[in-house]
Amino acid sequence: MTTRTRTRALTAGDTTLADFTERLFGHLPRADQRRWARVYLQGLLTTPGKKSVRRLAASVTESPTASQSLQQFINASPWDWNPARTELLRWVEERHPVRAWTIGQVCFPKRGEHSVGVHRRFDPVAGRIVNCQLGFCLFLSLDDGMSVPVDWRLALPEAWVTDPVLRRRARISPEAVHQSPEALVLELVDSIAARTSSARPPVVADLSRLAGAAALIGVLGRRGHDFLVSIPPTLAVRAAALTHGGDPARRPGRGGTTAGDFARLGNTSHPYSAPLAGPDARPQRQPQRQRQRQLIHSALVRLPEGEAGGRGAQQIYRLFGERRPGRQGGGPFWLTNMNRHRMDDLLHLVRRSARSTAVLGALADEFGLLDFEGRSFPGWHHHMTLMSAAYAYAYAVRGRERGELGRQSA
Repeated sequence: MTTRTRTRALTAGDTTLADFTERLFGHLPRADQRRWARVYLQGLLTTPGKKSVRRLAASVTESPTASQSLQQFINASPWDWNPARTELLRWVEERHPVRAWTIGQVCFPKRGEHSVGVHRRFDPVAGRIVNCQLGFCLFLSLDDGMSVPVDWRLALPEAWVTDPVLRRRARISPEAVHQSPEALVLELVDSIAARTSSARPPVVADLSRLAGAAALIGVLGRRGHDFLVSIPPTLAVRAAALTHGGDPARRPGRGGTTAGDFARLGNTSHPYSAPLAGPDARPQRQPQRQRQRQLIHSALVRLPEGEAGGRGAQQIYRLFGERRPGRQGGGPFWLTNMNRHRMDDLLHLVRRSARSTAVLGALADEFGLLDFEGRSFPGWHHHMTLMSAAYAYAYAVRGRERGELGRQSA
């Protein structure tokens, strides 16, 4: 049966939505699968409000069975989402210089116990324990300041991978295992490093809520990545400096301490006219002339956990954080192995992290980030893939019409 769709004039430059769909989902073996991929994309792009499958279908098609077919395509059809994500990555890279790979973290509130990976955890944004899924996203942070999501991972608590009933019910793939948040972040980085056709940009990530942040930092460095990461203020650090020959040396009078204490002390101060943004930053609405001038303190440090690892003990990092005159505490604390870069360059990367957080808000408000109602593991990945593609396409379309998507929230 032919499904009649309500066509919309959607073009990204000289790329129509049909061409874009064929580029990303041309690997799907059946014509009806490719058609439903376009219907889902068009629904995400044009349906106002909640992006349920029923509302997407009603917005785009006139078929009374479209909702059922679209539900089948998303939740039950066994198509591989990885080729589509690879093509999305290449499509974006062909059009924009990529300045950073930025990692975002998302809590998906859920009712009940049947959605794949659902569990109870403390959500620092909500300030309470919630029933949720936990996901991680990798963004391409572009030259113009925009961030586009291209890959996702869903955290699977141990119960979901050890219980055969849960695995079967959620259709969890055999290769999916329980992994720590740190392992999921590293998997995202490894995956894009294996697929990109461009030079590796720095990795920018919020590790401030991860217990294994120090170990992940070590692995990123050993794998040759430049990085800038937000870290827990309780992370242990030791003072370090560079000698004239470039070798590390202990700075006299400074023993081990926490990152939070050390960053506030620092040994170098950088005046800056706007707050040091963190992963949960919100737009600054105060006029520039009224904002309080900030001091960003930085210092060279090393991580004690590397001291038993030979070469790991020699790694020098730059730690920096914000100190606000007359106020206790400060903003987030950042650690980077790009310790010879200018502070302005590092702050530019910090702002990319804040921008990716704003994009997550746009994904929730306009593209159905939190609206997926299915319960299966493949369904979650299918929805995230199509949602990411819709956002990338909308950015290309709207960028021509009214500037960058979401600029008003930057």
